[in-house]
Amino acid sequence: MLDPSRIMQRCDALARHSELSGGLTRVFLSAQSRAANEAVLGWMREAGMQALLDPIGNVVGRFEGERPGLPCLMLGSHLDTVRDAGRYDGMLGVISATECVDFLNKQKTRLPFAIEVVGFGDEEGVRFGTTMLGSRAIAGTLERSELEAKDMRGVSIAEALRAFGLDPARIGEARRQKGRVLAYAELHIEQGPVLEAEGLPVAVVTAINGFSRLRVTLSGTAGHAGTVPMNLRRDALAAAAECVLAVEQIAKSDPDLVSTVGRIEASPGAINVIPGRVVFTVDVRAPKDDLRLSTVSSISRRIEKLARARSIDCKIEKLQELGVAACAPWLMAQMDRAVAAEGIRVRRMPSGAGHDGMALKHIAGIAMLFVRCKGGVSHNPAESIEQDDAGAGARVLLRFIENFQPARSDRE
Repeated sequence: MLDPSRIMQRCDALARHSELSGGLTRVFLSAQSRAANEAVLGWMREAGMQALLDPIGNVVGRFEGERPGLPCLMLGSHLDTVRDAGRYDGMLGVISATECVDFLNKQKTRLPFAIEVVGFGDEEGVRFGTTMLGSRAIAGTLERSELEAKDMRGVSIAEALRAFGLDPARIGEARRQKGRVLAYAELHIEQGPVLEAEGLPVAVVTAINGFSRLRVTLSGTAGHAGTVPMNLRRDALAAAAECVLAVEQIAKSDPDLVSTVGRIEASPGAINVIPGRVVFTVDVRAPKDDLRLSTVSSISRRIEKLARARSIDCKIEKLQELGVAACAPWLMAQMDRAVAAEGIRVRRMPSGAGHDGMALKHIAGIAMLFVRCKGGVSHNPAESIEQDDAGAGARVLLRFIENFQPARSDRE
C-alpha cells in the first residue's frame, strides 16, 4: 500500500536541508540542494529506479516499462524553495511520485511505458532571478546565454554549475525529444484557499497562468537629507513609491489580474542620504496572454510617466516571460477519472502560480493535480497539509499512472 505517513516524513526530512536556521531556504546549486538531491536519489533507488543528476542539476529517476528504452510518462516537481519557505511546495510532488513508483516496484508491476520522476533543481528562480532552469533545459528552451546570469554575489549560473561538479557545456544533453516524453503530470499543493473552502482534498488543474517579470531601475541624485530642499530633490525612492502604488492600481482594474512588486533595493541606503538609485521587480500574471501583455505595457508607460514627472531616469528590463500553459484535455479527462475512482467529487480549477509544466508543454501534454493546503497559505513557514490529503493525492496519482493511456495522434 501507499504510505502517506512516509510522504510526510520525507517532506520533513527535506526541510532540514536549509541555509536558514529554524526555517527553510534552499536555493539552486547550493550545499543544501546537494544534500536534498542525495536524499531524493537514495529514495528513488530504494523505489527501484535508476537515478542520477542530469547536466543542469535535476534529480532524475527512471523506472523501466515492460521492456527497456520505452518512452516515459514524466512525473515530478521542484526541490528548490523560496526564502523562508514551506515544506510542501514542490517537494510533495517529487516524494508522492516516488512513493507511487515504490508501490509499483513492490507489486512487480511493469507498464507499457517507462516512468521518470524528476526533482527539478530550479523552479523558483530565487538565486539567479530566472525561473524554471531545470525544466527548460529538459524542454530544450534554455538558452546558453542565460547561463551568464549572476546571483547577488556575482556568481554566474555557469560558474555555479562547475562548482557543483557539473559541466555547463553539456546542458544540451538534458534535452528530451518530443515523442520520448508521452506526458508530464505534476502533483502540487494548491497554494490557495478554494479546496479547503469547498471541503475537497484534490482538484484537477485546467491551465497555468502566464507571467511576465520586469526589473525597473530608477536613477535620481543622492544628496544630504538635511540640506537639499524638497522641491529640488530627485528622490528615486519617492518615485519608486508612486510606481509601486501604480502597479497595484493597474492590477485592480481587472479581477483576473495580479501584479506584485516583490523586491526593492534603495541605495546608498543611509538614514541621512536621499536615495539616488532604486531597483525593483514587477511580476504580472493573468489567465490570458493578451491581458497580461497589455497590462505590462500599461505598467511600463505609467512608470515612465511618473519618473519623468520627477526628473528621474528610468530603465525597464524584461527578465522573463512565459505564456499561459493549458493542460491537455485528454490528460485532464484521465485525471478526472482517477479522482472519481477515489470517490472524490471532480473539481477543475486554474493555477495562478507558475509551475514546470509551463516549460514542458513544448515537448508533451501536461496535467496537474492540486492537493488541499491549510488556509491556502504557501511560500510561508505556516504552509501545511493533512496526512489524509497527502494520501488522497498519492492514491489519485497512482490511479492515473496505472490507467494512463498515451495520446493518439488525432488528439495530441
